[in-house]
Parts: sequence; structure tokens; C-alpha cells
Amino acid sequence: MRSRTDRRPTQRSDHRREAILDALDRWLQQTDLEAVNIAEIAREAGVGRSAFYFYFENKAAAVGALSERMIDETFAVHEVFVSSGASPAERVGTMLDGLVDSWQRHRHVFRAMLDARGASPVIREIWDSARESFVASVAEMIRVDRAAGLARDGVDETVLATLLLEFNDRLLERLSWGGPLTPQQLRDGAADIWLATIYGS
Repeated sequence: MRSRTDRRPTQRSDHRREAILDALDRWLQQTDLEAVNIAEIAREAGVGRSAFYFYFENKAAAVGALSERMIDETFAVHEVFVSSGASPAERVGTMLDGLVDSWQRHRHVFRAMLDARGASPVIREIWDSARESFVASVAEMIRVDRAAGLARDGVDETVLATLLLEFNDRLLERLSWGGPLTPQQLRDGAADIWLATIYGS
């Protein structure tokens, strides 16, 4: 399927597009999105500047394409979270460990996404769509655990799932921008909030 970030249809074997994204990834590890130079990205990728614009409208769209690699990893962790037979504490721990691990390996991409999200409709759509794609399965997990007597009764499952995933968004922002708490403290606090909200403990 064509990426929403691409200006032109591409093939999986399109090495020029992948070279551009690899070069952008390396640049973002050294500098922020505002300082990224498209001409230098193209040169490092071994293509002309026009090749960059063949695929991407601007550098925000290229960041969106780069983030899709990261989002694929998040889907794999999420599948374990909602379908595992482990205890609630183990499932929540696995989900948050996966989220923090993805942030640690791709923190430069997260920061670039946050930088671009306010100004780029494409980035906002990618970010929001990724989060919203998890709502139905988290709501179903809560519904099943309530029926089994594991989770406490409360507000509608979809409302609860939506707000908890919004909370994870805020967690990623705090991890990216820093603050008084360490990543481990943020992870442990988030686990307590998820467990208390869904299971009452």
C-alpha cells in the first residue's frame, strides 16, 4: 500500500527512497528537524535534491515516512499486550517496556514527529491514526477482563481505552522532552495508572 507521506507511488524495492530515509534518520540523530538540510540529505543518500521532492513534499512528510518503520514495531508489542494469557501486571509491563524501548531506540524520530505534529496535517494524521488504531483492541481486552471478573466495572470501555492511550501519548512527550522524573520512574508510574484504572489495584 502506498504511504500517506509519499508524493509518488513507490515500490518496495525503491532503493532511492530508502536511502533518503536512512540519511534522514542519521541526520536526526545529530540535529533537530528544523536544522535538517534537504540538499545535504539528498547528497548523503546519493541522489539529487529533486529526487527528495519526487517522494516527499517536505521534510515533515519524510519524517512521517520514517516514523512508519517505528510504528510497525509498536503494533507487534501491542498484539502481545491485548492477546497474551499473562497476568494484567505482566501484560501492562510488557506494553510499557516495549513503548519505552521503542522510544529509546528511536527517540530522535519521536522528537522530530513532535516538532512537526503541530504544523503538519500529515504528521498529525499518522500520529493520531496510529493511536486510534489501538482503541478497539484495548477496549475489547477491558471488556473481556471485566466479564472474567478481573477488571473493575466503570465507564464505557472505549472511553477508558481512548483516554489511557492519550495518556501514553503524553508519556512519550515527557520521555522525549525530559523532566524531573527518570524514564524508569515514568514507566513505573504509568504502569500503576494503567493497572489502577482498569483493575483497581
